[in-house]
Amino acid sequence: MSGNILYMHLPVMPDEVMDLLRPEPGDIAVDGTVGLGGHARLLGEAVGPDGHLICFDRDPEALQRARQRLEDVPCETDFINSPYEAMDHEVPGLGIQSVDRILLDLGVSSLQLDKPERGFSFMRDGPLDMRMNQGEGQSAADIVNSWPETQLKELFSRLGEERFSGRIAKRIVEERVLRPIETTTALAELAEAAVPFRGKIHPATRIFQALRMEVNDELGTLARGLAAAGRLLSPGGRLAVLTFHSLEDRLVKRTFLRWRDLGAAQLVNAKAVSCGRDEAAANRRARSAKLRVVERIEGA
Repeated sequence: MSGNILYMHLPVMPDEVMDLLRPEPGDIAVDGTVGLGGHARLLGEAVGPDGHLICFDRDPEALQRARQRLEDVPCETDFINSPYEAMDHEVPGLGIQSVDRILLDLGVSSLQLDKPERGFSFMRDGPLDMRMNQGEGQSAADIVNSWPETQLKELFSRLGEERFSGRIAKRIVEERVLRPIETTTALAELAEAAVPFRGKIHPATRIFQALRMEVNDELGTLARGLAAAGRLLSPGGRLAVLTFHSLEDRLVKRTFLRWRDLGAAQLVNAKAVSCGRDEAAANRRARSAKLRVVERIEGA
């Protein structure tokens, strides 16, 4: 499997991202979530030999694979193992005070989803981990096996928008008294036992989503990352964000509108852009994606 992951990787809405972000030759561009490098390659080719591409990822394995994938891009490149929220601290360390283009693709990469040992998906059995960087922070298993029932219920409701959050939390607490819940399959089976699988969405889907977002503090990282991007972006520069969850999209939308109302930026697209039918059919991970782009106003 791992030998084919780079081949299988499909960046989401590549044409729409490039059309709205509009990178130009000589630009300094930041890919804040490089993943396996699909969008980064397009950025690197667009900015060309006189440009500079700076790639961030908190997952060291993803960053190493992106480095390999992008060896032949025509521009100068830097790779930084750090969450994108630190970009306004890390980029100046390269002698760069502002950048022209920033892309944040908030989707989980194929590398993470397709490797059972990372614990992001219940489609394959593996340890219940879900950390983007496995060297830091608490795992999903830590949360599932230690948080009180009321706290688990609130988490599944808030970040997973799961209407049966109470039933699933109760089942988890009952089970962990007997034995620790340590694998993706064990948690998925508990969710299905609490809420029988009758529709298209497996009962574990929203639970896994909520745990992943909590483990990696995804909404907090996004809020801080947007602020960092705003500070780093040069006048006339553009920031594009691809979201895959309503809470993420709501946060991006409200932030961009606030910048507009303050006179600091203008919306490049008034409404979020979604993928077309052909891409939705070819890449199921693109179906929930929404793209928003903002441009910093000169002199703001």
